[in-house]
Amino acid sequence: MNEQKNNLVIPAAIILAGFVVAAGIYLSNKGNSPAPVADTNQNNSSDIVISPATSTDHLLGNPNAPVTLIEFSDTECPYCKVFQTTMNSVKESYIKAGTVAWVYRHFPLDSIHPKTRKEAEATECVNELGGQTAFWKMLDTIYTNTPSNNQLDPAKLPEFAKSVGVDVTKFNTCLSSGKYAAAVEADFQDGIKAGAQGTPYSVLVLKAALSGSAESTLTDYIVKNGLGQNVIISSDKKDVVLSGALPFEMVKTILDTILNK
Repeated sequence: MNEQKNNLVIPAAIILAGFVVAAGIYLSNKGNSPAPVADTNQNNSSDIVISPATSTDHLLGNPNAPVTLIEFSDTECPYCKVFQTTMNSVKESYIKAGTVAWVYRHFPLDSIHPKTRKEAEATECVNELGGQTAFWKMLDTIYTNTPSNNQLDPAKLPEFAKSVGVDVTKFNTCLSSGKYAAAVEADFQDGIKAGAQGTPYSVLVLKAALSGSAESTLTDYIVKNGLGQNVIISSDKKDVVLSGALPFEMVKTILDTILNK
């Protein structure tokens, strides 16, 4: 009887082990998917409505660049932290060359990152007190130092402000006043209108519509790399959505295609 029982147990164990291995392979492959990750679902519409960049925006680079990348981001989003690295590479390769401008807008995901709104307001206070250069330094400092997922100690914000050259007393007064809460909310609402449902969410706004050859090349790249949910060309060919923390190599290929490099 024991021998018969053992004979039944062994095949069952083999089947179970096989299932575990198969599941592991599936999850491993899923984790290695070329589609970048993001906080919450992303827009899948080909019709994009986005407010154009104005003098009130945080714009880095040439305002007349052929491509303006408008990013909606959350400073506590771990994928935005990754995408900040991508954007710093874009800055070195394209923004400094004058071919791409970078506009940063706030998109706090309150349900999972309730600290983000105050961090966004902190960057606005730094902008008021130290100008755009200080704003971009503050943004980098937050992304570099936050553990992400709502784990940044708010007590660090005055330290960060001081490190970028802003008067701490004035900064604290500004932040506690909540004077930039409306500005952060305006960015958020603009992101909603543009189709953002998560972060990072970026829209490449083009001065001229994609040519037929550029659209064909970009479409082929999207299909080949399984990026149908991450890179979306608008119906008028003047906007290209980038959803998720795309690595620099992908963004570079997309920008080079648009710029006909």
